[in-house]
Amino acid sequence: MAADPDRWPELPYAAWADTAATLQLWTQIVGKIRLALTPWLNHSWHVALYVSARGLTTSLMPYGARSLQIDFDFIGHELWLRLSDGQFRQLALKPMSVAEFYAGVMTALNELGVAVTIRTMPCEIAGCIAFDRDTVHASYDADAAQRFWRVLLAAHAVMAHFRTSFLGKSSPVHFFWGSFDLAVTRFSGRRAPRHPGGVPHLPNAVAREAYSHEVSSAGFWPGSPGPVDYPAFYSYAYPAPEGFAAAKVKPGAAFFSKELGEFILPYDAVRTARDGDATLMEFLQSTHEAAAELAQWDRKALECPIGKPGTVRLL
Repeated sequence: MAADPDRWPELPYAAWADTAATLQLWTQIVGKIRLALTPWLNHSWHVALYVSARGLTTSLMPYGARSLQIDFDFIGHELWLRLSDGQFRQLALKPMSVAEFYAGVMTALNELGVAVTIRTMPCEIAGCIAFDRDTVHASYDADAAQRFWRVLLAAHAVMAHFRTSFLGKSSPVHFFWGSFDLAVTRFSGRRAPRHPGGVPHLPNAVAREAYSHEVSSAGFWPGSPGPVDYPAFYSYAYPAPEGFAAAKVKPGAAFFSKELGEFILPYDAVRTARDGDATLMEFLQSTHEAAAELAQWDRKALECPIGKPGTVRLL
């Protein structure tokens, strides 16, 4: 029996590629508002979005004596802008250009009395168009967007459980709008070599701060044009220790992509598995173990048994 199709729905990238490209740019607009309003947190954690019970959220952002929260609702297909004083505005999520979405969001903020200026060039996308001039990307397949969110929900649950077995510094499970992926990152505590930078439309200083320390990172992205044009889970180490690419990891469908420098587990291997959650957990754990062992992390000090609801961790 395959995994629950409601929990792990089909998500063929080619069938919703135009919507995925448009939605990524919409999330970048909202993410850049969070970037503008929140103080810098290590490794750009302050800019990420979070999976919510209905979609993606910025969580609370300070604005003077008030707080602002912006939510993508992939059940009702609306964007909500809410202030702590009770005011709100909403935009329907429907087929419309990035320029129209950008104008709608900025108008809503103005009506709420929130003055925010963002850089209109997208991040981490080669050959991109400024938000206010982009009339090319204008797709929104509501069913596909909802299925994408449901994959994020399921992946978030497994990744959050995986996170409980690490005592060292670890990121939240959060959604990066630049690369359009859900990620969780563990840190050895040691400094890393200077990152070379070179990410499209991303200052080198940002990339270098993000990778200032050794990491083992894993996540999910829905696919993109290129060597992995299908939804997949990934896992990488920075810096990659010697022998990492040749490490034996699980499950059998996982492989190392030389083009990306990462281990890849096709999403369909999880979706069609008898137990999708267990299959993903096996990938997360085995790839982290490979990175930590080869890089000689202090695993005894950094790791612990995986967490259980209502059970205090034994010391």
